[in-house]
Amino acid sequence: MAVFTFLGPEGTFTEAALLKVPGAREARRLPATNVNAALDAVRAGEADAAMVPIENSVEGGVTATLDAISTGPELRIVREEVIPITFVLVARPGTRVADVRRISTHGHAWAQCRGWASAHAPDAVHLAASSTAAGALALLEDAAKPGDAAICAPIVAEEHPELEVLATDIGDNPGAVTRFILVSRPAALPARTGADKTTVAVPLPEDRPGALMEILEQFAARGVNLSRIESRPTGQYLGHYFFSIDVDGHAHDARVADALGGLHRISPEIRFLGSYPRADGARPVVKSHVTDDAFAAARGWVDGILGGTGVG
Repeated sequence: MAVFTFLGPEGTFTEAALLKVPGAREARRLPATNVNAALDAVRAGEADAAMVPIENSVEGGVTATLDAISTGPELRIVREEVIPITFVLVARPGTRVADVRRISTHGHAWAQCRGWASAHAPDAVHLAASSTAAGALALLEDAAKPGDAAICAPIVAEEHPELEVLATDIGDNPGAVTRFILVSRPAALPARTGADKTTVAVPLPEDRPGALMEILEQFAARGVNLSRIESRPTGQYLGHYFFSIDVDGHAHDARVADALGGLHRISPEIRFLGSYPRADGARPVVKSHVTDDAFAAARGWVDGILGGTGVG
């Protein structure tokens, strides 16, 4: 039986993303207390794959995930899912919104509901939780105090009727979505579909003018579109960064493979994190001079020159 882990506890948006994976409902599912724990379970062979959040449409990249997959023993992203995000405010029965003084939730959820909280519970402070579900379930513990509330997914309230919903649809952006990735140990790449994404982590080789431009030129010269780029500190020393990058295309696409080779020459410590199908199925527009056929024709022309049969 397949074993999956995810950022828990049960009822998180991460679990909802995992349940979209074929076979996940029938598999053994292990909630993890944090992203590092989920990924370490995969590295240790305790789970076949882990579902973790990587990007939110409002807050951007999930730094815990970006850092964790870019260091340590290598992992591969094999799938992504995008989940619409809606929030409710819950508390113990008898609590009113006006009574709320502390709101527990994950930092990304708080950022997406901060405007609502400021308008409706201006005296409340945020208490950080490892996940939205964890913050809500903490209300059921003896340590919970009067005035405690939590922001979580509606499914948590549905599964725990001992929690009372004080307000629904409290997100500041009704169109918010979160992107999740399924991560496994390195293996054969998922087959390319024509609507794929490739993720890499590229350390800045040296801090000097034009260093980032050299990295970006590897993509631009080959017609590879970047869909996300974020800088993250390596933790080695102040001013030392790597870039977490998503590009349109698969490593088996000639233009992407050529760009990866160029990046490796500039930054040999580059980490390839996977090529996998896009959740939205969108296919990139590929110009004629960077198609696989164009690259093959160019290689054939050069091979002809090297073999003494090429013509100018």
